[in-house]
Amino acid sequence: MTDYPTLALNDGRRIPQLGFGTWQIEEETAPKAVETALETGYALVDTAAIYGNERGVGKGLGDRSDIFLQTKIWNESQGYDRTLKAADKCLERLGREHVDMLLIHWPCPGNDLFVETWKALIELRDQGKAKSIGVSNFREEDLKRIVDETGVTPALNQVELHPSFQQRELRKVHDEMGIITQSWSPLGQGGGMDASTIRDIAGELGRPASAVVLRWHIQHGLCPIPKSTSRDHIEQNFSALSFELSEEQMARIDALDTDDGRLGPDPAAFNG
Repeated sequence: MTDYPTLALNDGRRIPQLGFGTWQIEEETAPKAVETALETGYALVDTAAIYGNERGVGKGLGDRSDIFLQTKIWNESQGYDRTLKAADKCLERLGREHVDMLLIHWPCPGNDLFVETWKALIELRDQGKAKSIGVSNFREEDLKRIVDETGVTPALNQVELHPSFQQRELRKVHDEMGIITQSWSPLGQGGGMDASTIRDIAGELGRPASAVVLRWHIQHGLCPIPKSTSRDHIEQNFSALSFELSEEQMARIDALDTDDGRLGPDPAAFNG
């Protein structure tokens, strides 16, 4: 097993590169799933207010203070004062005095509250309730607006990203701005592992298809956060840290990008 890779954030901290996602994991299932992930070796756990499982995630973490924990402010809580209150509720549910990363879940451009929400995150960082702050599903124009209006650049943007939807232009923007790209649905909600290219490479290496896809993310400097409740799948995903893809194999996966690969909502239109 290689050393657990980390990435440098623009605020001087570091973030584990492979994380454990908890989207669609029920509250009562979350403690065991998180415990299994920690036993496997994961050092980052991602949750969100809207997932409805923060208490379960907190229970699974127990008294572990060495795990990088991140959560997100939901859309209905946007706005300066509401964000401050929502963050306190997140911390109460998690059983924590702070999180390592607090994110705005969606920009919701039609509501035009994300700048005020970002100002609240800056205040929460200054209060010590969030060690680092970032965003999720932000477009280039959203990122540049909050930086222009506050002078504070997000440490991270968590976006949908998988082999059939590679977000190359946004990744270039992130690189230029010093923002880490974190990948949600890094396996394409499972469908990304069915591509013949992925299956072929998995066969060549004798590795699980999921680990091949996650290794592709890692070698591109991305931060994938796969989700699973199965110990076998959790361990298979984590095995992405124990091998490397060749340049030729990386190029074959790069070629899977499509124009219509998005699976989730379009951030330009989603204001829910």
